[in-house]
Amino acid sequence: MNRTHFEKELEDLHYDILKMGALVEEAIGNSILSLINHDVELARKVIEQDDRIDEKEVEIDDRCSRIILTQQPLAKDLRIVLTGLKINTDLERMADHAVDIAKTTIRIADQTYIKPLIDIPRMSDIVREMVKLSLDSYVNQDTEMARTINQKDDIVDGLYKQIFRELLTYMIEDHKNIDQAAQFLFVARYLERIADHATNICEWVIYLESGQHIDLNE
Repeated sequence: MNRTHFEKELEDLHYDILKMGALVEEAIGNSILSLINHDVELARKVIEQDDRIDEKEVEIDDRCSRIILTQQPLAKDLRIVLTGLKINTDLERMADHAVDIAKTTIRIADQTYIKPLIDIPRMSDIVREMVKLSLDSYVNQDTEMARTINQKDDIVDGLYKQIFRELLTYMIEDHKNIDQAAQFLFVARYLERIADHATNICEWVIYLESGQHIDLNE
């Protein structure tokens, strides 16, 4: 194996994953912003730009496959590439959930919201912090940083339960609230799933360094 060439390939892989991560963070932020502001145009932009993220996912998959085929890495070198593949998949799924949120915006944009959006934006801010933390831990191969993500995930889970209880109350008080409250519940659920994917990335970072799979949600 040409070590210099292999290391250059890994640098390019890291750069591609960071670039995709930035696109995903932007998509999450814009999807929530569109929901807060009833901004259909911004929601449509999130949906349209998902094609760019999908293209980047394919590029990264192709890069990883090419590295494996041409460089035939072993041991930790192979784990680096496999981790890149797994993180790529998690990022693409996060982007899909951002699209789901944007579609929710479009569905209810012409409605007066049954309540001010407070906890959902708070939840989104923490989720975006988790995405950044997971990517930073990957690039720096920092397992200690990766292990801290469960603290933020616990906060996200707590907010989800709080949002669920509050929206359930709105549904019970007036059946006319049921449809919109359900839409907001879906949004909270999408954010929770994004947080789970960020946690997955941190688990892959730990696998990269140790060769062992652990569950950070235990």
